Amino acid sequence: MKTLKERILQDGKVLGENVLKVDSFLTHQVDPLLMQEIGREFAQIFKEEGITKVVTIEASGIAPALFTGLFLNVPVIFARKQKSLTMKEELLTTEVYSFTKEVTSTVSISKKFLSEQDNVLIIDDFLANGQAALGLTALCKQAGAQVTGIGIVIEKSFQSGRQLLEEKGLRVASLARIASLKNRQAQFISEDE
Repeated sequence: MKTLKERILQDGKVLGENVLKVDSFLTHQVDPLLMQEIGREFAQIFKEEGITKVVTIEASGIAPALFTGLFLNVPVIFARKQKSLTMKEELLTTEVYSFTKEVTSTVSISKKFLSEQDNVLIIDDFLANGQAALGLTALCKQAGAQVTGIGIVIEKSFQSGRQLLEEKGLRVASLARIASLKNRQAQFISEDE
């Protein structure tokens, strides 16, 4: 997605060979017009799949997931990293390791929001090692829901996430695929690859 790639080059900060900081438009401050364009693009990619729910994980996946749900006209569910006092019903839970935070969190979704009738699209901000997407897939499977695809805003293709997900038979669609963060510059994989 050209607009996203331009924004990464303009405002993204490479903090090392594995870390790209995009807090000015995605992970801390959110650009709603860009998120709208991202949501429209994911909806276009998955429009024929009969999606009934969009699932993400808090917090940075929520904005692109909301706009995707808007354009697909389906509800959006986000897995919570901390149980609140209002979450008293039965929960679907799993452990997810965060590459950037270097912590493992127990994430939860209320059982009442997912069922075996659901056809799910998972949306997330980054794909690095694939653990968040695998965790969300596990939550959906606990409910008997089908995961039709995984939409990623920014994929670090030099890490193992895509391969891990595709080996599990999951369809991955990334809007910006980064081949390298060497020399403090994001290098993208061409659209043909």
